[in-house]
Amino acid sequence: MGQTENNKPGKLVIISGPSGAGKSTLLGNVFRQSHLPLRWSVSATTRPPRPGEKDGQDYHYLSKAEFQEKRDDGEFLECFEVYGGGEWYGTLKSEVAPRLEAGDWVVLEIDVEGTRAVLGHYPDAVTIFVRPGTLEQLGERLRARGTEEESQIRRRLEVARREMDSIDIYRHVVVNGEVDGAVKDLCDILEGHETKVVDTP
Repeated sequence: MGQTENNKPGKLVIISGPSGAGKSTLLGNVFRQSHLPLRWSVSATTRPPRPGEKDGQDYHYLSKAEFQEKRDDGEFLECFEVYGGGEWYGTLKSEVAPRLEAGDWVVLEIDVEGTRAVLGHYPDAVTIFVRPGTLEQLGERLRARGTEEESQIRRRLEVARREMDSIDIYRHVVVNGEVDGAVKDLCDILEGHETKVVDTP
């Protein structure tokens, strides 16, 4: 969709929420339904690609040396070691600033810690926290996926509890109890910001 009408500047949209809260499903629907010029920001990572993943589409796959060099050169808006597993993830400035200048709405799906870092650069970002109805429901979703051991699920639930304690740094909160309703809430939030001017550095 590229440049928006009247050469309006783009907006930065930050989506956070616990693992298993359904962010990716909701965003996939929002991208299909919204008329806004939404664009994913492709994160960088040091972890190897999984089967079927493509460099530059799913992630920018970097060696640890390449990642460290970009960190040292200040090329990241935010970057952190995730879950203490030795792998790094981050948002490259080159994924964000040029697209905002072109009028796109750049969507970051990042955690609470990353959000705090990005808000230091873009304090007027549209921030949305997607949460499950309850932590018990989140636990049920994680177990239903059948991809992790119980110990890993308990760890994710503890991380989710801490993330939900930081919910007040977000402008908007969407409860994903029912997908269609949550998608509508997200679209309404984004479209409500359509006429507001967001300053970019």
